Amino acid sequence: MKLIFDKSVKGRRLTILPECDVERELLPEGERRAKKPLLPEMSETDISRHYTELCKQVHGVNDGFYPLGSCTMKYNPRINEEMAALPGFAGIHPLAPADAVKGCMEVLDTAASYLCEISGMDEMTFQPAAGAHGEFTGVMLIKQYHVSRGDTKRTKIIVPDSAHGTNPATAAMCGYEVVNIDSAPDGCVDLDALKAALGDDTAGLMLTNPNTVGIFDENILEITRLVHEAGGLCYYDGANLNAVMGVVRPGDMGFDCIHMNLHKTFSTPHGGGGPGAGAVGCKEFLKEFMPASALLSLMKGDAAEHIQVRSFMGNFLVVVRALTYLLMLGREGVPEASINAVLNANYLMQKIKGTFTPAFDRICMHEFVLDVADFKKATGLSALDVAKSLIDYGMHPPTMYFPLIVHEALMVEPTETESRETLDWAADVFRKLYQLGFDDPEYMHASPHGTPIGRPDEVRAARNPVLRWVPEG
Repeated sequence: MKLIFDKSVKGRRLTILPECDVERELLPEGERRAKKPLLPEMSETDISRHYTELCKQVHGVNDGFYPLGSCTMKYNPRINEEMAALPGFAGIHPLAPADAVKGCMEVLDTAASYLCEISGMDEMTFQPAAGAHGEFTGVMLIKQYHVSRGDTKRTKIIVPDSAHGTNPATAAMCGYEVVNIDSAPDGCVDLDALKAALGDDTAGLMLTNPNTVGIFDENILEITRLVHEAGGLCYYDGANLNAVMGVVRPGDMGFDCIHMNLHKTFSTPHGGGGPGAGAVGCKEFLKEFMPASALLSLMKGDAAEHIQVRSFMGNFLVVVRALTYLLMLGREGVPEASINAVLNANYLMQKIKGTFTPAFDRICMHEFVLDVADFKKATGLSALDVAKSLIDYGMHPPTMYFPLIVHEALMVEPTETESRETLDWAADVFRKLYQLGFDDPEYMHASPHGTPIGRPDEVRAARNPVLRWVPEG
């Protein structure tokens, strides 16, 4: 399809903005553009058709099945959007006086209370802008704690080899040396490897439970006990909280701090870069190190020094959506969502079994990993080929080649919002592709066949991305 600039016709206009009703004030001469910006000139009809055409080329949860593992691409109730669009929430200014934002403060306080109850934490902040930002905040809490005690010899963060890629990156950004430990054959933390890695230089452990292969680590209490005995703290990556919310609490597992992806677990539409929110919770002893905005400190008369990772209180409207979601579900609905997510994942895994092989053939939690290695040996087709072929059936591909401990991995997370009929259809698609791989591997290797772009050079795109249009001349 053409770029909008290619559709531009000089002199074509439309009126979408009202006449300016205030006095115009120009910027000083030295701060103005040297020439007018190059903008497309189009009619309203042409603009509407252009963006409608673009919309048809995008796949979202509203289009079809979106089993992107570890991302929890669940359906987002429309009531959340209605609440976030209320003028009293959407129209506030971050510098509004305290008496003008009492309703917003109540939203933050109520959401914090609910999320503390769900996570087993004592304090909550909404300042971080997204999950990785929440990770950074959580590890900074750990660092602040050790520094405050003069325990600066603790320079290492332990990260399992099945962890999310952001975990080691976060630890490194916070100035820590990353110590990777191997997984045991069952996909969980190898206790012997953990014991060998622990020492008086251990600052903490970063872990998600259930883990990235979709398994709940039955040794979790022993894991956190060992870390605490070594003087370290335990950080919970909340990426997989959708599997256990309302059923078991990270705080009860022995974790000291946690980030939660509100946009994943608590139902804000996401993907393509946002919006997100990485709420961070902590135990009472870490409370003094939690981020606080200058505005809140002023309102509460709190002059204490806090770390600050973002202006004000992060993405407030994401918190509005999350609170709406929690109020709609209620105490009974929150665990029911997790239970159904686990049920759907196990149902789909069992329906696929006999074709593609689960990497760990046992009861999973919210997601499971398929190991395509045997299929590749038999047909020459990789996990990438299977993923590309799924697109032709109107299904978004699962997460590919992650976790790294499964070399030909497809990580599937159906979530609780998919019906049995959808899961049956998805399993049938996987079975058809499995057979097609033996009958016509070349066809699959050339997939997808029904998209505007087939197989771009992904290495080149990653290394030399073209991120903006540059006009000729």
